[in-house]
Amino acid sequence: MDSQGDLRKRFKEVRKEASSTRSSLYHLTNKCNLRCKGCWFFEKEFDKSSDELNDLLTLEARIQDEAERGVNAPLLIGGEPALFLDRISLFRKYMPKVSISTNGLKKVPYEGFEDVTIAISVFGGGPLDDELRAIGPTGKKFTGLLDKVMENYKHDDRAGFVYAVTYDGMPYIEETVKKIEGNGNRLLFNYYSDYGTDDCFKPEYEQRLLDLLLELKEKYPETIASHPYYIEALILGRTSWGEFGYYGCPSVSEDYSGNAQRLEEGGPALPKFNAYAADMKTVMQCCTSGDCDKCRDSQAVSSWLLVNAKKIMQEPDGLRIWTEIAESYFSQFVWSSYHPRNKNYVQH
Repeated sequence: MDSQGDLRKRFKEVRKEASSTRSSLYHLTNKCNLRCKGCWFFEKEFDKSSDELNDLLTLEARIQDEAERGVNAPLLIGGEPALFLDRISLFRKYMPKVSISTNGLKKVPYEGFEDVTIAISVFGGGPLDDELRAIGPTGKKFTGLLDKVMENYKHDDRAGFVYAVTYDGMPYIEETVKKIEGNGNRLLFNYYSDYGTDDCFKPEYEQRLLDLLLELKEKYPETIASHPYYIEALILGRTSWGEFGYYGCPSVSEDYSGNAQRLEEGGPALPKFNAYAADMKTVMQCCTSGDCDKCRDSQAVSSWLLVNAKKIMQEPDGLRIWTEIAESYFSQFVWSSYHPRNKNYVQH
């Protein structure tokens, strides 16, 4: 057990990491090689909300503008960003902390992308992953998606899985965790929200799901990067000091006009954060769909906890808890000093 002095040193170090990271989100493309069930991007027709910026010279100029605005940690999503390696390379040219969210079907090569964090989606686990994700753009279904993805990223230290758990998938969660562990990767838990239905969360099952995830965290501490406090906040959507939602989530665009009142009222916000559509100029409401009642996005929930350090530290042992949450959060990024590849990594 660390002393208070050691904890305060760790706290200051991870706060320094956080304060030096300025993120924004970019829809790199409207195209995707899958049509996953419940995907908010297509359910909300984001692919039709703007044209796609295809001209590389114009894109490079936009990226330079964003770097000059102070953004150094772009999160590239889509669509499927791995379809456009040349666009990823342009971000890497101007910003040192690049992360992409991918379905994993198309591999991002190691050479030239050594320090790019690759976050791979998994839905449900077991046979549910194929049922929910293994659907081509024409609607044609296939099998073996997760096996193909794991082959692409076996023992690849850039790659971690973002595992969206479901109630129906509870029988498959441990076997999926073990499969990811055996592939030489780590994972973070996400919470699956089917944006194609009205019934995406089932409170009557939440405690059972939470108990299982906490048990697995104890059983597979090296593989599951998610901190127990985060897991509870993710599944329940609340903590002792607040509920996750629009007025508390900090991952809202500072230049989106619809957020002006919420930001003026002093709600938390990530400095310099904007979410851009695929034209690279249209500012979206937030880091996901804008449908807050259906959102338990892993990055948004993590940011919510990180910006509320003062509230968490009012809880018993709060200094340790917040410090560990922050360390576990940054451990997912290969460009961070807290990633297992690097020297400051501490497993909790």
